[in-house]
Amino acid sequence: MSLNAATALPSFTRPVKATLSIAVFSLMLGLVGCNKAETPEQGADAAAPVETTAPVAGQDAATDGVATTNSDQVVTIYSSRNEQLIKPLLDKYTEETGVKIELVTDKTGPLMARLDAEGKNTPADILLTVDAGNLWQAAQQGLLQPVSSTILESNVPAKYRDPKGLWTGLSLRARTIFYDPSKVDAAQLSTYADLADPEWKGKLCLRTSKKVYNQSLVASMMEHLGTEKTEQVIRGWVDNLATDVFSDDVSMLEAIAAGQCEVGIANSYYYGRLLDEKPNFPVKIFWANQDTTGTHVNISGAGVIANSDNPDGALKVMEWLSSDKAQGLYASADKEFPVKEGVDESELLRSWGPFKQDDINVQKFGELQTQAIQMMDKAGYK
Repeated sequence: MSLNAATALPSFTRPVKATLSIAVFSLMLGLVGCNKAETPEQGADAAAPVETTAPVAGQDAATDGVATTNSDQVVTIYSSRNEQLIKPLLDKYTEETGVKIELVTDKTGPLMARLDAEGKNTPADILLTVDAGNLWQAAQQGLLQPVSSTILESNVPAKYRDPKGLWTGLSLRARTIFYDPSKVDAAQLSTYADLADPEWKGKLCLRTSKKVYNQSLVASMMEHLGTEKTEQVIRGWVDNLATDVFSDDVSMLEAIAAGQCEVGIANSYYYGRLLDEKPNFPVKIFWANQDTTGTHVNISGAGVIANSDNPDGALKVMEWLSSDKAQGLYASADKEFPVKEGVDESELLRSWGPFKQDDINVQKFGELQTQAIQMMDKAGYK
């Protein structure tokens, strides 16, 4: 069953939970924004880690050691992922395990506000969202509890996991350069920073700085280039804009296709979805920073809710999502890259060619988020 965030879950879903006052929820929802810069310290009374055992010999390799025993227990997921993309994955989990998934979808900010307002009364077990910056912020607000899982540690590289076990990456998304091949030779392209050169005056399109994807990109540049150089790059981007910034990546990519600009920066999965709809879409992908730090990659991921009634069940879902089977489905359905190394990518993703990924620990995107927002505002990047 899928619900939107404005719809209360049935009381029978979590009989031990009290009903939350709608007035309190509405008040809290208005107080928490989608991409707050504030990062309050996590409480010292965080729950003890949920533990799971390592795979044992003879278990089904298709599930990578994840237990699949039937259970009447429900796992409730608050998700900012596109329901059409994530629900088929969760349906597979229910089919294999018998565990029912209740899915509540909304944008990350309202979901975090809802969790904060619900407190101990929340029916939620998992927060499933995009961008390490969002996951880091949820952890800072005390919304997540630490878990210990040898399965996640085996399947997900440390650079895509919170060091305290508060969240884990489950898929990768590359944010890179796109261009109009009728006007731009790929040999002209190199790095994100090079798009600040006067050569691209009046030719660059960008998504708004208000979205966390660009905040994380700038945070990674700050880590690699330093604050002074990064601010120079951002000012150069602003000087080179062909038009006002766009509210989303799809509109920006379509502007390149329409000749409104010649180059831009976007997440690769948006491009993949456009190609599904329009196989002859006249825009090409270019892997940025191949001779330097590598292309910027971020994650979608999840964490177990601090007040979850079913943390063990929640952890099992997350472990399954890190398995070979689920990782392959991410790559084919969501046009995202597997976070687990060695999993085969979809034919479409392979057609874009191999690329060097930035090796930065994605936690840096959260740690530097406030500084990145302030820098972009100072540089006039709206």
